[in-house]
Amino acid sequence: MLSSKSLKNLQHSRPSVQGKIVVENLNVYFGKHHVLKNLSIAIPDRQVTAIIGPSGCGKTTFLRSLNRMIELVDGAKVTGKVFLDGLNIYSPKVDSSDIRRRVGMVFQKPNPLPMSIYDNVAFGPRIHGIRNKKVLDKLVEESLKAAGLWDEVKNRLKDPAVSLSGGQQQRLCIARALAVNPEVLLMDEPTASLDPISSAKIESLIRELKRKYTIIVVTHNLQQAMRIADYVVFLFMGELIEHGAADEIFTSPRNTKTIEYLRGAFS
Repeated sequence: MLSSKSLKNLQHSRPSVQGKIVVENLNVYFGKHHVLKNLSIAIPDRQVTAIIGPSGCGKTTFLRSLNRMIELVDGAKVTGKVFLDGLNIYSPKVDSSDIRRRVGMVFQKPNPLPMSIYDNVAFGPRIHGIRNKKVLDKLVEESLKAAGLWDEVKNRLKDPAVSLSGGQQQRLCIARALAVNPEVLLMDEPTASLDPISSAKIESLIRELKRKYTIIVVTHNLQQAMRIADYVVFLFMGELIEHGAADEIFTSPRNTKTIEYLRGAFS
């Protein structure tokens, strides 16, 4: 953890625009391949931001750059700045594990740990030093309720997490992310592997969670983006083409590439 003096020094270089997350001149390389090119954008607080664009445009890479998970990819190199509440997360003085606690991640395919439902949710808090059973019990219950799963599993918390359906597993993964008290949730195609009913539950949950969290969702599904997004970011070949309020992007896009993408000219 940073001392108050160190934090103050890091925050002297605050971004020039406001947002929960502010990206300035972000570039990502995989070896010699330039994947993201000079992205600069502010992500609004406590809204759902949808990242859209054709396959291979850098959506997932961008998402993973927002909590430094990109550093876990062999050969990845990042330049530029990403500010979280004014703190540059790529400063060498910043602890990446703390950033990943504050900025949680939910993946495309549900990835429950090979343990019980209860232990999946309690895993993160235990890693961060919480051992008191009453405290853990409360965290598990609150997290499962926030993920809309408590009523379905409260009588089977000791069952293996893999015994849950796919949609339930995804909500369990969301509960696991919420249990460490994040500020931002990153979601990479969270409904891609789910049936329509389970997908609808996740979409409803996303709309509910934005009351407390900043949510950034990668989606290939434009209809889904229209249903859940307050703000939209359109990427194309690693470049930021257009961004803005969802109703403006979907009804009156300004850029020709955005118009073509929304019309289905490429996917």
